[in-house]
Parts: sequence; structure tokens; C-alpha cells
Amino acid sequence: MEFFKIKKDIPFMRHAKVFNLISFAAFVLAVFFLVVRGLNFSVEFTGGVLVEARYSQAANLENIRQGLEKTGISEPQVQNFGTARDVLIRLAAKDMANPQIGKEGKLDSAAFTEQVLKLGGPDVQVMRVEFVGPQVGQELAENGVIALLIVIAGIMIYLALRFEWKFAVSAIIANLHDVVIILGFFAFFQWEFSLSVLAAILAVLGYSVNESVVVFDRIRETFIKVRKLTVPEVIDRSITSTISRTMITHGSTQIMVTSMLIFGGPTLHYFALALTIGICFGIYSSVLVASPLVMWLGVSREDLVKPVKKEQEFETP
Repeated sequence: MEFFKIKKDIPFMRHAKVFNLISFAAFVLAVFFLVVRGLNFSVEFTGGVLVEARYSQAANLENIRQGLEKTGISEPQVQNFGTARDVLIRLAAKDMANPQIGKEGKLDSAAFTEQVLKLGGPDVQVMRVEFVGPQVGQELAENGVIALLIVIAGIMIYLALRFEWKFAVSAIIANLHDVVIILGFFAFFQWEFSLSVLAAILAVLGYSVNESVVVFDRIRETFIKVRKLTVPEVIDRSITSTISRTMITHGSTQIMVTSMLIFGGPTLHYFALALTIGICFGIYSSVLVASPLVMWLGVSREDLVKPVKKEQEFETP
């Protein structure tokens, strides 16, 4: 399906060096902010307190959030789970030192219910108060890194088997470029890095590699159909022919993600934000990072089109 068809190939590879320099500069900046500023980890990674409350009617999350902010908590995490009457509140370990919230590093349930939870509505009941220690957060971080490495390894094996090692290396570099850029944004702006953001990064990896596979497939088809084009011309034609498909796919996905970003509230805000950054840079990396890298690695028609072996004819005596 195509909304439009571009008749003349766009010379992307003519400016490949410029695009690679831009990508390298963005990558270095992202790494710099990660090293200098670091990530602002959420309660799941740093430890803290989880408070589960239940109301007799739908809870007013914004009132609860404002009440927490008045006590001195800068970025309280308040969200529904299950139903509109059930509320989950996450408090970082540092917030427990607030005398309006806790005593001697522990949550004062009576004061908390009186000053904060009743702002969400009458007849509130504290169902659960659970402390998440730093050890649990460390295990979550380690499991997240392991999941990321498994996804990367799986992508490399898949691309190496489906195409050729040059495509696998190019796609992995492009995908890592996307991941580091997302992390760089979160480090620079000190946005909260939670498990939902980690899930968004894993989703972006799969989303980005899908775009790379589409371009790589078209490169292989063009090599088979057209013999007279040079490698840069083959890549330019392949990218140009997939532009309409890219706009349809990414545009429809971004509409959904934008709706989460605008209407999803604080719970989905950073998740949708990570997806938005990943989608934008996923398009860029698949077209202007992975494809030039394939060219620099010396891909040729022989890498994708295996010559047909002619059967030797033996004369019968």
C-alpha cells in the first residue's frame, strides 16, 4: 500500500558522511550526559515505599499528587491500578525523612492518610504498605540489562541468518544508537527512568529493527532485479521506494503514542515520551545510519545473490 510514489530516486548516500557525522556527534553527546549527569532512577531501582489505597468511589489522583507535592515531594508517582477506586503511590526512600510523611524513616500511616490520601476522596482505606529495598532495585536493573543484551543478541543472529553479517552489524549499531540517544535525553533532562521506560526501550529495539529489515529486504530485491546500478544507487532506490510505507507505519503508530502522551497522564507520560523519541530516531537510524554503514562495510550483489552452480555435463563413452 502506498499513498504516493516518488519517481526519481533521492540521493541519500551522496550525503552519507554528513549524516554519519551528525549521528556520531549526537551519540557522543548522549554518552557524555549519561556519564556526567546519569539517569534519574525511579523507586523500582532505588528503593522506597509502595502504598496501596482503596476508595469507596473514583479517586481524584490530581488532588493526591498536589497534596504530596505540598509536603515537599518533587515528583510523586500516583496512578490507578485495576479500577478507578484503587490507587498506587510510590515514594522514594529519601522522601521518608519528611516529618509530614514518616517518622524515623518509616511511613506514618495515620498522618499519611489524614493529610494526603483523604484528598483523593472520602472513605479511604490503606490496603498495603510495602518497602522496596535497594537490593530489589539492583536486581531489577541487572535483569533489565540482561533483557537488553538478549534482545540485541537475538537481533544480530536473526539478521545474520536472514541477510549477511554486514547487515547484522549495521542494524545493531543503528539500534544501539537509538537506545543511547533515548538514554541521553533522559539523562540530560533528568526525566524519571522507570520500568515502563525500560519496556519502551525494548519496544523501540524491535520497532527499529523492523524498519531496518524492510529497507534491507528492498536492497536485496533491487540487487536481484537491477544489475546496472552501483551500490549507492541501489541503496538510494531502496530507501526511496520505502518512504511511503515508512510514513504510513510510523505515522499511524505515532498517532497512538501521541494520544498516550497527551491523555495518558503521568503514569504513561515518560513511557510515551521514550517511544516518541525512539520512533523518530528509529526512522533516522534505519535510513541514515544503518544503510550508510552497510555501504561502508562493502556490501555487494554477490553478498546477497548467490550464483547458480551449473551442473557439469559428462560425455558418456
